[in-house]
Amino acid sequence: MSKKKPTILVVNDDGITAPGIKVLLEVMQEIGDVIVVAPDSPQSGMGHAITIGRPLRLDKIDLYPGVEMYKCSGTPVDCVKLAVNKIFKGKKPDLCVSGINHGLNYSINVLYSGTMSAAVEGAIEDIPSIGFSLDDFSHNADFSHTRSYVKTIAQQVLLNGLPKNTLLNVNFPNIAKDIHGIKVCRQANAKWFEEFDERLDPYNREYFWMTGNFLLQDRGEDTDVYALANGFVSIVPTQFDMTAHHAIPELNSWNFDDK
Repeated sequence: MSKKKPTILVVNDDGITAPGIKVLLEVMQEIGDVIVVAPDSPQSGMGHAITIGRPLRLDKIDLYPGVEMYKCSGTPVDCVKLAVNKIFKGKKPDLCVSGINHGLNYSINVLYSGTMSAAVEGAIEDIPSIGFSLDDFSHNADFSHTRSYVKTIAQQVLLNGLPKNTLLNVNFPNIAKDIHGIKVCRQANAKWFEEFDERLDPYNREYFWMTGNFLLQDRGEDTDVYALANGFVSIVPTQFDMTAHHAIPELNSWNFDDK
């Protein structure tokens, strides 16, 4: 008797026609039965946004032969919510994978990332979930060196499961050769210092274009930034419980009764 293939939900934030999602769905087809639900247009930087106050549209499309695919008018998180509720009809897939994103989602970027938010939503639904990202923003990015790692990591998650309320944030360096392996690490302490260029449109109206610099405030050798800079694939176990547990004792020492 043959073993039943796992069902795998594939999502992203770069849009359903992005090259990265094509690579991801192809790799997942080697592992299980794939259903793709992705935004109908790029949704980078959407974070955990959901659509409220306007209709959501979900249309089945025939983009790649033999692949069940749907385009969604909403955000990456909307894609996961609709997939669970309307396509899987409450019967959860065995795995949710998001990406492969064009651009890194390391350090503080995880908060802004639509790719990672889709994976977070999968984890909220108790689906083992992984977000994949590559250090290359180009539409023609070369994802070939990510394939074997994506497959191995996905298979390990299917085999071993993940701790409750935990997902994986996986980032790949932009080097086709000389990857030294995988490092399980922590999220680096870094932030963006934004600047806003002031410009004028053709009607002489002012608008702003966000720029900025990424400032690394962490020299640890156990971080995702360090791993990627030194030729490793980084894996950061990530959670969506944002409670600062270490701060609870200090706050309990405050006198909230002092009027």
